[in-house]
Order: sequence, then C-alpha cells, then structure tokens
Amino acid sequence: MAAMSVIAPLRILLLSAYDAASHRYWRRGLVGAFPQHHWCQLTLPPRHFSWRIRGNPLSWLHGAGAQLRAPYDLIIATSMVDLATLKGLLPSLARTPSLCYFHENQFEFPRSLHQHPGVEAQMVNLYAALAADRVVFNSAFNRDTFIAGANALLRRLPDQRPNTIEPWLEGRTAVLPVPLADELAAVTRQPAAEFTLVWNHRWEYDKGPERLELTLAGLVQRRIPFRLHLLGEQFRSRPEALARILAQYASYLGQVGYVPERADYYRLLAQSHLVLSNSLHEFQGLAVMEAAALGALPRVPQRLSYPELFPADCCYPAADDPAQEALQLVERIAQDYQRFRCGALPPAPSMAAYGWRQMRPRYADLVARLCGDRGA
Repeated sequence: MAAMSVIAPLRILLLSAYDAASHRYWRRGLVGAFPQHHWCQLTLPPRHFSWRIRGNPLSWLHGAGAQLRAPYDLIIATSMVDLATLKGLLPSLARTPSLCYFHENQFEFPRSLHQHPGVEAQMVNLYAALAADRVVFNSAFNRDTFIAGANALLRRLPDQRPNTIEPWLEGRTAVLPVPLADELAAVTRQPAAEFTLVWNHRWEYDKGPERLELTLAGLVQRRIPFRLHLLGEQFRSRPEALARILAQYASYLGQVGYVPERADYYRLLAQSHLVLSNSLHEFQGLAVMEAAALGALPRVPQRLSYPELFPADCCYPAADDPAQEALQLVERIAQDYQRFRCGALPPAPSMAAYGWRQMRPRYADLVARLCGDRGA
C-alpha cells in the first residue's frame, strides 16, 4: 500500500559530490527515467578528492544554500556525499527521506604509492550509510566489501564502538546496478572483418594495464593476429605500462584514447569481437556491460563484481601473479580466435535485463516505498 501512495510528482534533491563519469551516467539516466518528478541536481567536479569528499557540505552551503533549504520529498545522494553532516546542519533535510547510492566504497581500493583513501573517506561512507533511510549498492560485491571493510575498521577502533555494522543496516540495504542507457538498443552491430578486441577502461593503475601489456605480449608471441581499440579516459599521470603499449604495439592498435561522442564510442564497441578486462578494482563494470550489450564477448577475470554479471564461461581464472593470469587470458583469446576463423564465436551474453526500461520499475518501487514509509 505504501508503494501506491506515491503517485504525484515528487520534489527530489539529487546530490553527487564527486561527479565522475560513471556517476554522471547514472545521474542522467535516473533523471531521464523519471521526467515526471521535479529534480534539483547539485554536483561537484571530480577533482581534489580528499577535499571534495569531506568538504561537500561547505561547498554546497556556500554556493547552493537556497537550493538546499527548499522543501523536498526525497534526497538521493551518492556515497561521496557527507549526508550525516548535511542533515545535521539543515533540519529540513534531516526530516526528509533519504537514499544513499554506493557506486563504490572507500574500503575496497587497491593501494598504490600515490593513492591512500584513508579513514576520513571511509568514515564519510560509514556515516552516510547510517544517516540514510535506504542504502543501495550497485553490486553485491560492493555491498559485501563495504560491510567487511566497515567491520574491520570498527575492530581497529580502541573502545566505545559497535562490533559490527550489520545491525545498523538491517532491512535498509538493496542491490540495484547502474542501468545501461536505452540508446544502446538503437545501435547496429557491425563486427569488423578482422579479429578485433577492445579494452575500454580508465587509464589508471587499478585497471591492470601491466596485465594487459603481458596479455598483448603473449598474443604476439603466439602469432595471433588482432586489432585492439585501446579506449578510456586519460589523466595527467599515465601508467608506464600504457605508454609502453602505445610504443611497442602501435601496429596492432585501432582507435586510441577517450572518444567524446557516445555514438562514435558505441560504434567501436559494436565492431569488436571481444571486450577485455584486467581490472584489480571494479564495483560494477559498466564499460564491459556496454560492450557486451553491443555484442562484444566479455573476457573478464573471475573476481570483483564480474561473476555477478556474466556467465562463468566469460570469466578467465584470476591469479595473484600477473604473468600467470595473463597466460590464462591469452589461452582464452587464442581459443576465441580459432572460433572466429571458423565463424563459430559464441554470442555475447544478453544485457537486456540491465537496461533502464527493464530496471525502471525496481527503482520506482524503491522510491515509492521509501517515501511511503514517511507518509504512512
């Protein structure tokens, strides 16, 4: 009955404190899926991470105080938002039903010499989850690593703390992936004549570029002909492995770098026979999901969120040793090449269930029940 009580358009405050590419993709899809509601979107650019995740209440109070103080029926905030502080500073927000959406969590990041999320970012995630009426994760992997990481942090604290976070979250969590854009359905698949691979990830260490480099070396050693679209967003600091790939494997490369036009990007995905991942960090895997939706067969490690999304035969054995793992992927690609030559490459798994059209009712039900909880 609660779900039926929310039929009229809602006034929704949508907060994205670190509006990176995947966050924008979700935010724009969400607003587009529910045009009947009145949306106030407050976003902050994805830079100055430590300041952004801790300082977003100050930034918005300074630059968008009037919008924050307006009346709303619902708050939807990403886990980068310091929701607990915002609710403490603004009583009207404290009285408004709230949903916290976790694209990632700060407990499950592979460490590098240059990135240390630290306890501050973890505590923002923790308090945001506790302050929200509903906590939604984009994958079960994200949810499980958040809970495990929060519990590990609690055990390190000296005293006067709970032993686990589960009782605080009981009955308040859900798993809802970021849906795929409906425009994917309109793209025509035109696979290339030559055996074509695509690697479409951020050009950062956590996407496993060293493992990609080892994979390419193995393919060349086995004399497997291929073309590789090396796509993805780049930053000021580029992993050395990707610089070496650009230099050593230039003759094997097709499109290189970030493709700003979605139509052009989708066309490249629709040309590709395989989409590769070597990731060490992935909470959902939108890049691979989009490629699979356009017909590219996923070849992803058997870890992270991938086993939730793809059949077992799409996942190659993972290994701590990069060279050993690369050998597993090379063997899989070699088998795929032989199937390609015979015209017997299997189809990509269907991603139809993950489109906005299919997932919209689940989002609608969650929102309706959340607002109905307060309206009952």
